[in-house]
Amino acid sequence: MWSIGRFFSRWVVGALAGGLLAAAAVAAEPEGNPRDTLVYKDGDRVQGKLLSREGDVLVFKSDRFGELRVPTAEAVVISAEQSTGTTPTPAVQAGGAATAKDRAVARAEAERVSLWDRFSPWLLTAKVRDYFGPWHGRFAFSTELVTDTADRTNIALETHLQRKWEHDEVQVNSHYDYSDTNGLATTDMLRGDATWRHDFLQGRFAQYRPTVEWNQANVRNGVANDYVLVHQEIGAGFAVLTAPARKVRVGVSENLFDTWNQAPTPSHSSHVVESTFVETEFKFPWRMTMTQRAVWYPFATGRTGWENHVELTKKLTETLSLTLQHEIRRNNPDGSAQDFERLKLLVGLDF
Repeated sequence: MWSIGRFFSRWVVGALAGGLLAAAAVAAEPEGNPRDTLVYKDGDRVQGKLLSREGDVLVFKSDRFGELRVPTAEAVVISAEQSTGTTPTPAVQAGGAATAKDRAVARAEAERVSLWDRFSPWLLTAKVRDYFGPWHGRFAFSTELVTDTADRTNIALETHLQRKWEHDEVQVNSHYDYSDTNGLATTDMLRGDATWRHDFLQGRFAQYRPTVEWNQANVRNGVANDYVLVHQEIGAGFAVLTAPARKVRVGVSENLFDTWNQAPTPSHSSHVVESTFVETEFKFPWRMTMTQRAVWYPFATGRTGWENHVELTKKLTETLSLTLQHEIRRNNPDGSAQDFERLKLLVGLDF
């Protein structure tokens, strides 16, 4: 018992000595030393120093709470360089000794959110994450203005929301593509789609995919033909690969196409078509991911139809990304929807 008591007494003395040395080091630190700021999703701020990033975890040494390990999805760090620019208190400007009130004012000024902080991508992403909660996603855009033999404008906007549970996954996407040449619209398409997938045992799954497409710049048989297409897909399949970095799913679907055309006379048509599909998700080094979905309609009203959508995404930071996207559609089974092929480079804000 005596040896155990001596061990604990030495441990207490050592801890107190270490605490005194740490306090002395903090006290000896210059008052004006710039500090990093850890900003949580709810707006709470902690002063200190960012030590490192370990994957999706921030290792932050705070002035008051010691070392903190915070997931990047819950907080962002504003570096000391971004927080500089505060003016000293009048007492410091005059060269006099700063009082307790002056130090309190200086600390409050140092912790105040600057104009840059309010509109920085990191803080904006934290606010967006706080708004959407458990949903994750991306806002992306692409634009091009060209003037040579003609004036051309190309604009693409996209949003992506995603949430996962143990056996379910939900995705909601929206796309808008617009192009014009010399003021004449050649593409004006708004499309929204959603996916609900439920995983069963042994790699089996079922999914439902509704899609709505509104095209206001379509030409059919030389006549302008605006249309609204509603596509519902009910499918089932098998997961060939389920590794965290490699996923491959194959399946078959039943598709219902409803189309409302405006030319030559307003009309409505419906088609039921079978299809097969392949979905892949791959993660590569250097924070790159690739996703693909290919669909084949082998019984599409006497002619084969198919479509393919592939994306290669590179994360530049925790909040910014670049996406190279290619999509193609040929012989859509509804018989009137526009065929297209697009290659786009999108800049995205991730949350």
